[in-house]
Amino acid sequence: MQDLPKIYLWPNLMTAGNLACGFFASLSIFSGMLSAHNGGSANGYFYQAIALILGACVFDALDGRMARLTGQDSPFGREFDSLADIVSFGVAPSLLVHEVVLAEIPDKWGWLIAFAYLLCGAMRLARFNCLAWMDAQSASKDFMGIPIPAAAGVISSLTLLLMWLEETERPIGIWTWSLPPLMLLLAGMMISKISYPSFKGLNIKTRRSLPWVFCAIILVVLTVKWWQVMPAILFVSYLCYGPARPWISRRLRRELEEEDEEREREEAIEEGRQGSPQAATEETPAPQPDLTPEDRDRARRSV
Repeated sequence: MQDLPKIYLWPNLMTAGNLACGFFASLSIFSGMLSAHNGGSANGYFYQAIALILGACVFDALDGRMARLTGQDSPFGREFDSLADIVSFGVAPSLLVHEVVLAEIPDKWGWLIAFAYLLCGAMRLARFNCLAWMDAQSASKDFMGIPIPAAAGVISSLTLLLMWLEETERPIGIWTWSLPPLMLLLAGMMISKISYPSFKGLNIKTRRSLPWVFCAIILVVLTVKWWQVMPAILFVSYLCYGPARPWISRRLRRELEEEDEEREREEAIEEGRQGSPQAATEETPAPQPDLTPEDRDRARRSV
């Protein structure tokens, strides 16, 4: 009889929250469709769906960190997380953008664009699970391709921004039609080999300098103050960070991505090299042999 997989409570509870947000977001989108069909406004339902998708991003970030922090990472949790992700970050964003923009594209081309995003998201999750199973002992801290929660965050936050601009009667012109090509771009980025940081080292034990803490507080305040704009800025910045990453200095990348323990270990190794007997031998000149009186007299006359 095979052993049953280990099922830990708290990480899987966060994953269940992720799945619940994705399911309720899909229900909100369908409710908006019915409201629009009956002559009512669908924006309230779509706002609710966007909030739920972004909430699913929070739950998705918490489940992995909680599992690593408590040592409760398991194959069951990884598979459960992928199944929840395809609902929250695949199905729900595809339905959302389809109802906001893609439904107006003739000949069902909007269906194809939405499905392309969903298909690439599913393939991205399948590839991630295969790589994690094949190389479980030395899991990389980087993602291959943009992760599907970040892709969903880009789509949802930009939809939120465009809807808010439209409600405040600001001219958006053709910007609404930026979402279809953006979905195709995100579909390609998810199955690409572009390296994205996972920020797995950032958790409740992370320590940063005072300027970093100050910047983080300001960022939180700005996000609360301008919640219609800041999510789009943050997610689009992450989207652009992957392709721009090779040109960013190594020192800045380490500050942003790596955990404190790893940096401290590298610094300790470097200090150990500098304080080693070999380094001391290289830096300290060798003692000169004792000179005879004749050598001293000869050296004095040469000066």
